[in-house]
Amino acid sequence: MNGRRRVVVTGLGVVSPLGHEVETLWRGLAAGSSAIGPIRHFDAAGFPTRIAAESSDPERPEATAPALWQQLSRIERFAFAAANAALADAGLERRARSAGRHGDPRLGLALAAGLGSFSHAEVFAPCAAAATGAGGFDEERFAAALAGALGPRAAERRSPGNLAARLADELGLAGPLLSVDTACAAGTQAVGDAARWVRLGLADAVVAVASDSQLSPLGLASFCLLRVLSTRNDDPARASRPFAAGRDGFVMGEGAGALVLESLAAAERRGAPIYAEVAGFGSACDAYRVTDPHPEGLGAALAMQRALADAGVEATAVGYINAHGTSTPANDRLETRAIHRVFAAAATPPASSTKSMIGHLTVAAGAVEAIATIGMLREQRLHPTLNLDERDPDCDLDYVAGGARPASLELALSNSFGFGGQCASLVLRRWNA
Repeated sequence: MNGRRRVVVTGLGVVSPLGHEVETLWRGLAAGSSAIGPIRHFDAAGFPTRIAAESSDPERPEATAPALWQQLSRIERFAFAAANAALADAGLERRARSAGRHGDPRLGLALAAGLGSFSHAEVFAPCAAAATGAGGFDEERFAAALAGALGPRAAERRSPGNLAARLADELGLAGPLLSVDTACAAGTQAVGDAARWVRLGLADAVVAVASDSQLSPLGLASFCLLRVLSTRNDDPARASRPFAAGRDGFVMGEGAGALVLESLAAAERRGAPIYAEVAGFGSACDAYRVTDPHPEGLGAALAMQRALADAGVEATAVGYINAHGTSTPANDRLETRAIHRVFAAAATPPASSTKSMIGHLTVAAGAVEAIATIGMLREQRLHPTLNLDERDPDCDLDYVAGGARPASLELALSNSFGFGGQCASLVLRRWNA
């Protein structure tokens, strides 16, 4: 870290299955509360998986016009709510909004958002209407049905970067802008890239946001076809079972997390409260297979090693790992293997999975789990991994089973791994005021 700008977290915002306040999320995780239950957003009766960790609709931010709010998709609303909360928490909301028509060029935005610009009804109802049987498709009927089904801003919403541009405009962030989708590593990637911008002096502060919801008939069907979801429909609270012998897949979740990253010098100048320091970031791609990680967890290990090197610390300094911990048979085993590879010459620290309580928030997971990790650094208490009553013999780490645990933490790792072998890790440091 010598000679580099230090990067600190001065604002947090969240939309999660356990609640829409950061403190509520932290309390729920420490208590080992499961947010998983039957899917209520739509009729999932015909699917092999009928459970998820749903988030309630967030309240409209006061600064967002009602007409605009009505136009936003679920993913967009999650992002707007979390980002507004984080910016206000950091005390930068007034600066951003009072910077004039074009916003503040020293405030940036790094956004990770899942696919979802078009709703299920917009696309698939017209497709169904155009099907003529025996594989036939009536293009004229499809065009007519599509014209009637599309919502506002249809052409604009085709661009993956649209939400980032729209959110930056709404918040008054005219600095560097990024839209990233590295699958389930994207939330962590957004935080890491935001930290790099601040460290390089490209911005005084950056809002890193990750938002996603795959809870639609299409999203659920896609994951069901991949056979990666738990089918414990009769026992939702015990369905997400990271590292357990009886795990049968992950549980879908939804929500958003936002972190305001700021240079330490800028935060100190304005007397901003500081939650934690982003000490290091690493990313890698094992380029092995789209749906499977490398058998030895090479990309995961490399991301962790790069994060530690970026922070300038040895593995022995890490006191806790927020594991990706999806509850799929392959991921948990290979993440354990990757952790052993990184900590080969050191005592392996305890690790736990936030997903055991709030499910897998896919693109949003990394940001929300970074917020969870910051809570553990602040409160000096590790949240548990639920449902670890009988562990997989190949998963032999200390996964904080049985309840929350007091700890003496200075440094923690937060891991996120995604389809295509995309891997990202953060090193977060406790802030001692």
